[in-house]
Amino acid sequence: MTYKPFDLSGRVALVTGGNGGIGLGMAEALAQAGASVEIWGTNADKNTRALEALTKHGTKVNARVVDVSKEENIVSGFNATLAEFGRVDSVFANAGVSNRWKSFLDIGGADMRRVMAVNLDGVIFTLREACRHMKVRAEAGDPGGSVVAVASLGALFGAARNQDYTATKAAVIAVTNGIAVEFARYGVRANSILPGWIETDITAAAQQNEVFIKNVIARVPYRRWGKPEELGGIAVYLASDASRFHNGDSILIDGGFSKF
Repeated sequence: MTYKPFDLSGRVALVTGGNGGIGLGMAEALAQAGASVEIWGTNADKNTRALEALTKHGTKVNARVVDVSKEENIVSGFNATLAEFGRVDSVFANAGVSNRWKSFLDIGGADMRRVMAVNLDGVIFTLREACRHMKVRAEAGDPGGSVVAVASLGALFGAARNQDYTATKAAVIAVTNGIAVEFARYGVRANSILPGWIETDITAAAQQNEVFIKNVIARVPYRRWGKPEELGGIAVYLASDASRFHNGDSILIDGGFSKF
């Protein structure tokens, strides 16, 4: 008999920031596992390119322009997703931005507020709408669901000149822990994923910095950057029945960097 808990056929997944990087890596894996997938992103051209990649996997997919820095955008976007697919079984709050300051003494202003709005407010309101939907479903006799926040390894370590970004990532771990406790009664599980050094647009400058590569990437036991598609497996696991008793966890996907 085949072990089937990883089969996502009939499930619907939403991935914010799903048009590139880690988000697209997760979205592709979810689609390959049989899920219908909607991605949110702010760049319509990137959405279109991502959608072309996702359609190759044979499930229903959709891309929507949603800026998660605004609460009202998330509410309307989530309602539109429900209208499109009828339900949402798993939500990956992945959308994120960062700054790279010259010093902590320079942090502030509109750029800092943008990081807070996207990385923290965006996660809170996205997962709030997901939990609202999943609670209604549970009360109608259809319990279950998985909500996931994409945090960062930086939430656990000192990150000089990047304190605003890492503050948001530490905060979303606390958010998912609170959801895990409050919504387990509805069959909902909440976890966070903490990626290490992954090749994405956010890390593009570091990827070209030989000093950074020598001093930081050399500490990764694999001696290389992680790839976005290497986050696909954990996404499928958390969306599937294989993780139905896995709740309130912060899962490191860092190639062993934090252990060296």
